[in-house]
Amino acid sequence: MSTDNTDTTDTADTDDGGGCSTPDSDGEVAEEIAIVSFERKLPVARDIEAELADDYERIDIIEYHGDVFAEHWGAYDCFVGLMASGIAMRKTAGLLDDKWDDPAVVVVDEELTWAIPLTGGHHGANQVAHDLSQMGAVPAMTTASEAAGKQGIESKAKALDAHVVNGDSTVATNLAVLNDELDAVERLDGPRAVLVGDDVTVMKRNDDGVVLGTGTVDGVDREQVLDAWEAALDDLDYDLSDVEFVATATRKEGEDGLYAAAQAIDAGVVLFEKETLLDHEGPTPSRAKELIGWPGIAEASAIAGGREHELLREKERYDEAVTVAVGR
Repeated sequence: MSTDNTDTTDTADTDDGGGCSTPDSDGEVAEEIAIVSFERKLPVARDIEAELADDYERIDIIEYHGDVFAEHWGAYDCFVGLMASGIAMRKTAGLLDDKWDDPAVVVVDEELTWAIPLTGGHHGANQVAHDLSQMGAVPAMTTASEAAGKQGIESKAKALDAHVVNGDSTVATNLAVLNDELDAVERLDGPRAVLVGDDVTVMKRNDDGVVLGTGTVDGVDREQVLDAWEAALDDLDYDLSDVEFVATATRKEGEDGLYAAAQAIDAGVVLFEKETLLDHEGPTPSRAKELIGWPGIAEASAIAGGREHELLREKERYDEAVTVAVGR
């Protein structure tokens, strides 16, 4: 992705393409970021820009003044305020309207100790806070699902390369995620007519493909994962461009090598809870179930994530580090 790196105090044009348009109501995470910084903190802002440059389409640095958020509101998916949280809260509170349309706001201190999502946690702020952890900042996420180590509906939608059609429903479905009442996402292919209630979140797929169910050892590196995926797909005459998303268990959240490999192939990572994987257990016995009560991650997650809940390929272990099964 290309990154537009600027250090400017000029006002972005929010009407004629000078910045991105107001984010769509689809649960997307941030792609265009403004780092808002006081003048004396600009060196830290440039360090942040350099660290995150490869992960976002555009990062601009804007020097702080009293109306800076109001002037650029709607021009970016996310604001990173290099400032006290109170300042950002006071200057953005009157601008907030709808969580599906408002940009996300994250604050980080000059010492890069904390990265705090203030608004839009599921719409970019959690993502950016997590990425700032690469610089040592602790991501202080307070959205209920993430705080409990679970993947919220909006994050699932992004990982599935899908978008949420009816945003108001996510209050109920995220509560179901939190309470372990939501199983694997049901996937329906048409033509079909479906009648749903207000507490059913509807996601529309952007593309189809195979699902890579993946388990890894702790500390696995990116190349080990990529090599394993390529080997598993090659036997099926598929390649990495045919991957819809990567599926794994919630206990693998934050496994850097796995996430780096998924990013390399432009695929999302969908996390399934233990209860879901037990409901979609694969045919191959797993020693992990005897030891810790979890079924084999690779097969169960491939089955749970596939639109037909079927295995195209049973699990295989590669390099004593990565186990892969392929679902559809």
